[in-house]
Amino acid sequence: MMQGTTLDSDRSIFVPQHIALIGNSVPRRCGIATFTTHCRDAMKGAFPDLVIDHYAMDDGLGDIRYPESIIPIPQYEAAAYSVAAQQIKESGAEAIWLQHEFGIFGGPAGDMILRLLERTTLPLVSTFHTILEQPDADERRVTEALIARSDRIMVMAERGREILRSSYGVPDSKIAVIPHGVPDRPHVASATMQPRFGWDGRRVILTFGLLAPDKGIDTMIRAMPMVAAQHPDALYVVLGATHPNIVREQGGETLREDLIALATSLGVEDNVRFIDGYVEQEALLDRLQAADIYVTPYINPAQVTSGTLSYAIGMGKPVISTPYVQAMEILADDVGMLVPFRDEEALADALCTLLSDADLAEGYATRAYAYGRKMIWSELAHNVGRLLTSACRMQPTRLVPRRSYDILKPDAAGVLRMSDGTGLFQHGILSVPDRNHGYCIDDNARALILMTQMTDMEPQLRDQWTTTYASFLQHAWNPDRGRFRNFMAFDRRWLEEVGSEDSCGRTIWALGVAARDAPLEKHRHWARLMFDRTAGSLLDAGSPRAQAFLILGAAAMLDAVPGHRVAEQIVADFGRNLLHLLDEARRPDWAWFEAVLAYDNARLPQALLLAGKQLCDMKMIAQGLATLQWIVTRQQAPEGHFRAIGTESFGRPHRHPLPFDQQPLEAQATIDAAATAHAISRDARWLDVADNAYRWYLGQNDLSLPLATPADGGCYDGLTPMGVNENQGAESLLALQLASCAMNRLFQRTVMVSKGTQAEEEPLSA
Repeated sequence: MMQGTTLDSDRSIFVPQHIALIGNSVPRRCGIATFTTHCRDAMKGAFPDLVIDHYAMDDGLGDIRYPESIIPIPQYEAAAYSVAAQQIKESGAEAIWLQHEFGIFGGPAGDMILRLLERTTLPLVSTFHTILEQPDADERRVTEALIARSDRIMVMAERGREILRSSYGVPDSKIAVIPHGVPDRPHVASATMQPRFGWDGRRVILTFGLLAPDKGIDTMIRAMPMVAAQHPDALYVVLGATHPNIVREQGGETLREDLIALATSLGVEDNVRFIDGYVEQEALLDRLQAADIYVTPYINPAQVTSGTLSYAIGMGKPVISTPYVQAMEILADDVGMLVPFRDEEALADALCTLLSDADLAEGYATRAYAYGRKMIWSELAHNVGRLLTSACRMQPTRLVPRRSYDILKPDAAGVLRMSDGTGLFQHGILSVPDRNHGYCIDDNARALILMTQMTDMEPQLRDQWTTTYASFLQHAWNPDRGRFRNFMAFDRRWLEEVGSEDSCGRTIWALGVAARDAPLEKHRHWARLMFDRTAGSLLDAGSPRAQAFLILGAAAMLDAVPGHRVAEQIVADFGRNLLHLLDEARRPDWAWFEAVLAYDNARLPQALLLAGKQLCDMKMIAQGLATLQWIVTRQQAPEGHFRAIGTESFGRPHRHPLPFDQQPLEAQATIDAAATAHAISRDARWLDVADNAYRWYLGQNDLSLPLATPADGGCYDGLTPMGVNENQGAESLLALQLASCAMNRLFQRTVMVSKGTQAEEEPLSA
């Protein structure tokens, strides 16, 4: 037996052991909910050992209470789709079966479902309930994306296959036609069931389903005067509640009231009966078996499937229908009768023909029942089982490509390419600077740090760019407000008087590192003066990350100038505050400083470690190591590689992180924090943590795609579900180069330790 599969003993079909089923679910009242629920039950009946996680879209209307077995996805919340994707990945599911209909997912043409599907690599079988030959732009975009993502596509009519092939270029090998499922009941005479409903003595014509304008009920009512003239005992029963969307749009039962008024105006109110309500399946089937003729007078030629038509055929009913897609296929070969759209005379003529000829009607009933045996739910389940197996076999085992993981030599070319005489541009369009977004102090502060770490850079070039980035920081200081500005337009206009606390904290960090590490004394002297001038005004910073950045800068300043008063106060005050935040936010399952995860996470434990070292506080060091280990475990994929906390995870209290979009900044922060932990504890496991995070840049990540472009010193902006973000902004370029500097420094340190070399105590990190 294949590993990870379940054997159907009757049919010898191997299927996955665990699937995620996405659609709607009862008690929501719509066709997709009913269909999806029946699909789940049919699969469990055919494959008893199969685990099915049922994810149901929830539009938030009607106060629906789903059973515990249902996992709801809020229809209009984009983040919920990402959460569901992560749940599916962590559940152990081996494949996804999607029920697709445009109206049940959020976003333009329901494109939010793509957010979920893009975030998993599991084999996907998609059932297309609607296939448009002439879609609008959004509908085509969504359909083509679904086609590209699906390993197999299920349609319920041959016409669906033709549209996919001709309008979307889908190969036949990717498409399977599996008819809509129907219950398996014995064929009984309608007269035996009619007394249950007070229909005895009547010739019952039935239409059932949610009431909507496209059902053509008005055409059928207009046919009833002609039918009643020949068959006064004829009774047209319209069974079903009005579609909830129609009730909301019309503010009530206007559609039903208009149809009742139409029957009255035509004098057939005694020949037309409305049963308003949602009828459970068994009661519905009883009424269907009590009908003499079933009618679907729908007006939409493009309708590919109709569950009501399928049920009528499965119960062996003579059927009269308009020629929409599924009706033309099922009722071919004399299985039923077709009449033109919106033609009450043709409809009346067909009804009178069947009502007048019992043998003819019985022939249609017999052929319909025989056809329906191919459509029973157990047949659908076995066919879908084969489809899921085929989809799983299509996807080869994912292998991580063999790559060289040598540490890259730091190369400032990409950063300098993004710089001009003013400073470093924020963003790039691919590898070209985007002047529309100007500059920010965050990036120029990091660029200043990079200049202090580039040991092999040509001295004159480093002098030039160190001065440029330092000048940007100097100009950003606003003495009237006691804060640094952050954003500057391309024309050198400051766009704000005060930048964020985090940007101010990062600037102080850069000043501290420059004061310690800048190769030229003139830059070290300048940095000390700027630190003295500005750092004291930030002692009231409240942001945890701003406090962490300030500690990093102050610790560097204390390395350069032991006993520096303001630096000592920053380290002591904010170090204690980080401990306080940790105590306040800690839970048994949450050993972190905040209830949420955000960006640059590893900087918090790194700052606590440096504060503990400066203060000789063992509690701070212990908690720094513990919280770093905690965040490291949440940045590791099940396969063991580094997985940066995705931006979709930000702001979700006490929730497991989501994987996308992953930013280069997170890997760099983890490397620096691990280097600090190793320098303090001398525990070799932190070397592995740093190495794992660095490999993320080189391709050992969720998509096995490198973000570094070593030929030009570049780095892509992030890892998305669809691949790398090919833009190269300043933050990403700097993250890779600073990470390379840190890894080379860490490698040199470990070599010296392994050789027993006693070197001067070096900085724990930049």
